Amino acid sequence: MGMELDDRKKIILRAIIQTYLETGEPVGSRTISRYTDLNLSSATIRNEMSDLEEMGYIVQPHTSAGRIPSDKGYRLYVNELIQQQAQQNLASQETSKMVIEKTDRLEKVLKQIVQVLAKNTNYATMIAGPSYHQNSIKFIQLSRVGEDQLLATIVAEGNLVKNQMIRLTDPVDEDQTVRLNMLLNNQLCGKTIGEINLDMITRMKQQAGIHSEVIARVVDAVAEAIQPDEEDFPIYTSGATNIFDYPELADSSKAKELIYAFEDKKELAEMIREADAENKEGGTDIQAFIGKESPLANMQDCSVVTAKYKLGNGMMGTVAIVGPRRMDYKNVVENLRTLKTQMNELFGNGDAQLEGPSSGREVPGSSGQEKK
Repeated sequence: MGMELDDRKKIILRAIIQTYLETGEPVGSRTISRYTDLNLSSATIRNEMSDLEEMGYIVQPHTSAGRIPSDKGYRLYVNELIQQQAQQNLASQETSKMVIEKTDRLEKVLKQIVQVLAKNTNYATMIAGPSYHQNSIKFIQLSRVGEDQLLATIVAEGNLVKNQMIRLTDPVDEDQTVRLNMLLNNQLCGKTIGEINLDMITRMKQQAGIHSEVIARVVDAVAEAIQPDEEDFPIYTSGATNIFDYPELADSSKAKELIYAFEDKKELAEMIREADAENKEGGTDIQAFIGKESPLANMQDCSVVTAKYKLGNGMMGTVAIVGPRRMDYKNVVENLRTLKTQMNELFGNGDAQLEGPSSGREVPGSSGQEKK
């Protein structure tokens, strides 16, 4: 029968983690005996720490050293912290730490956010612009370009328009194109990409009969068309040099890899997308990736905490904070929750006058004009 993580072990584990977060030094039993109010002897605490080590929650980095949290220990600590924070109303707490000025330039808002977060946490931060594929489909128009080609025009919420060429194996005539247009619009209008599931696609294929292949190609084209490209997916970073403040990350090779990662926007975009997928599966708006859980190989000596933010009209984006495994998770989570509260207050009512990044394209719900 396996050992149970009882309340006493949890208190000792929490004390080890909190002490290590503060000091960065392995934690011994004598330190814990002074830290907690359990009134236990050092010998008893050593036994409990030995059990925690056997259970995989702490590790002993050196033979003569104390213990430090393992990724499993951090995971338990962070999960409990996020759950506790979610139950609190942080909107009533001090928000002076996170002051985002309302502006009509999206680029300026995003840059403000990463700069404030980097200053408040002393970690590296990044933010991705809102994803247009979160919006629902308003209209799909298939037009014959030739016997073996269709032009799919997809209009999403916010009047975002994308055109996609579809090469066909079997030709379709005008009547068939009209019927396919009706089928696609009846089934897909008002849906987001996430709402287009396998059952829906199967039903459309059955209704399309011999042209079921067209349905699959059109759905793929819709997904590809609404997926943001690099221009649609701006990423801003700040505080990358903060990593040098933490000895475990300041090693020249590790620091160089992290700096390179922050300069590679394609890698960061991929990390954001993977984090979004995990976020969707986990059903929580704040997600933590600890050590080897990190979506990027060169960030597996770090912890990455991500959160979704909203700009109204269905527009959503992701912000991430990157630091050592022993980051101050409580401060990070509080900052992210405060950010979400302020973003919702400023832009979440759907009438935000936000103009897009340097391309000048409007964000849905925007007038596209700067305030005087």
